[in-house]
Amino acid sequence: VQLQAFGGGLVQAGGSLRLSCAASGHIGSTYVMGWFRQAPGKEREFVAAINWNGGRTLAGDSVKGRFTITRENNKNTVHLQMNSLRPEDTAVYYCALDVAYSALRTTPADYDYWGQGTQVTVSS
Repeated sequence: VQLQAFGGGLVQAGGSLRLSCAASGHIGSTYVMGWFRQAPGKEREFVAAINWNGGRTLAGDSVKGRFTITRENNKNTVHLQMNSLRPEDTAVYYCALDVAYSALRTTPADYDYWGQGTQVTVSS
């Protein structure tokens, strides 16, 4: 299984970015996909997750109301729409895939595969 994340960049505070992550390989059909982020010197933080058909989503407290996760099953792709960005959103963002469960889990150790990470920088 491979995850390819893209869409990061530099944006001013209050702006928007859209991250995408494409999954390929033998991944079945009921996996969960999620986004995490990690800022320098900090632990990896849960951002959002979505179940296999997009019917259930979960967002971390720090991004609720600003970030939206969606998925395109025919393309095995998940998107993270990030609005009203703040300097504290600056981090490397990672997409991840959980093959063994349908619940929306928030702990990095529960996810089986990871993308390479994409940098998001929000200037003040």
